[in-house]
Amino acid sequence: MKRFGLIGAAGFVAPRHLRAISETGNDLMAACDPYDGVGVLDSWFPGASFFTEFERFDRHVEKMRLGGDPIDYFSICSPNYLHDAHVRFALRYGASAICEKPLVLNPWNLDALEEIQNNSPGKVYTILQLRLHPAIVALKEKLESDSGSGRKQVKLTYIASRGNWYYTSWKGETSKSGGIATNIGIHFFDMLMWLFGNCEQMEVHQLSHDRASGWLGLQNADVEWFLSINSDTLPDEAVKAGKKTYRSILIDGEEIEFSSGFEDLHNKSYEKILRNEGFGISEARPSIELVHQIRKAVLKPQSGRQHPLAGLPQSRHPFEGDGG
Repeated sequence: MKRFGLIGAAGFVAPRHLRAISETGNDLMAACDPYDGVGVLDSWFPGASFFTEFERFDRHVEKMRLGGDPIDYFSICSPNYLHDAHVRFALRYGASAICEKPLVLNPWNLDALEEIQNNSPGKVYTILQLRLHPAIVALKEKLESDSGSGRKQVKLTYIASRGNWYYTSWKGETSKSGGIATNIGIHFFDMLMWLFGNCEQMEVHQLSHDRASGWLGLQNADVEWFLSINSDTLPDEAVKAGKKTYRSILIDGEEIEFSSGFEDLHNKSYEKILRNEGFGISEARPSIELVHQIRKAVLKPQSGRQHPLAGLPQSRHPFEGDGG
């Protein structure tokens, strides 16, 4: 049984990590979050120590280490812009880090983590859960067995409706979340490059507070992509069905169904990590580099390779010009 610490216990994704720690037969010794609404711990680890101040959490786990019962893994569920600092903390402590997406916001942060990892007994792991989704694994096997069928034409559409709270949280600040393409898109970009090879060309057609779209020229596919958190961009069939989320991948006009099967992907990720088979810095690098390029790209709104939804009217930022 391994001993875990968790940073970001009040976050949206933390319950998936708590469940994975428990269901892989391990124990959570300590958790930390500046917000104290962490009753979720009762469902999995009511005996875990909890701290709202990182300094006290640091002191507690250091005392464990000096007493001969160190933390083996730190699970990191904190806001995106804090990930690299918390991973560095884990490595310097001598533990391994299991970090939510995105591992870091900028490619040079990966270089710094690699250097620290090389001098630490611990390793850096990240959650690239779509690589473990049964439908995506089956698709990769199909593509590899049919490698002579030519270049694929792909359309990715992902709409995850969010309310106004999003813009006043850290998620709404590009400097903290990385923006739409990073915060909600990085899993999909990683998946696409895992399936079709690294990016050789790219265009960005839109990049705003509530949506992003563009085109990728991957080694084996052309990809039109559209990401949004605005419910006004939902297709009619989703609206009529009362859905707030829409996820679609078309490959040569054929829909790839993977709307279910997400329930145990964190468990699968943890199982691989505990066997020393998890995804690390090298696997995370291509998508981190891509989303950084997207953030810095010059927009080409009329390139002729736009996703069909890219022409929808842009919306005003909900708090733009309100003085707040």
